Amino acid sequence: MKNLVVYSSKTGNTKKLAEAIYDYLPGEKEIYPIEQAPDPNDYTFVAVGFRIENGKPDKAVEEYLKKFIDEKELFLFVTHASKPGSEEVKKAINEAKELAKRAKIVGVFECQGEVPEEILAEARKQDPVPEWVKDAEAAKGHPNEEDIERLIKLLNSLDLPL
Repeated sequence: MKNLVVYSSKTGNTKKLAEAIYDYLPGEKEIYPIEQAPDPNDYTFVAVGFRIENGKPDKAVEEYLKKFIDEKELFLFVTHASKPGSEEVKKAINEAKELAKRAKIVGVFECQGEVPEEILAEARKQDPVPEWVKDAEAAKGHPNEEDIERLIKLLNSLDLPL
């Protein structure tokens, strides 16, 4: 069985989770940034990670998720600056699920990710200021060890084809 981890990461947050998933997976496995990602249909299990951009998965991930066919086992993971479980996060996850509707979604993990100050400064200049900016302070230092532990605990609880 071949396992694949694909991620889109602008600040390193999603990459950090991707590497934890890669380390967790047994057997034959590969990890790629989204720009170099191979066809997901050549793998038994695929984990795809993304950041939320304008309330949905970033463009590269949107296109990649459309490639899934044949009920491939898919695990989604997402980092964001919003409050955990917020409507924006739920909307983005639902959008990702819809894009990958031909895949079999076996699990979803979300956690906050620290936003660099220069990105926050730009966001604060927008009118209106994006909703997530008020939650960004709580995202500092994330994903952290506790987030990684929650991720691994979730993976352990799933019936994955590993």
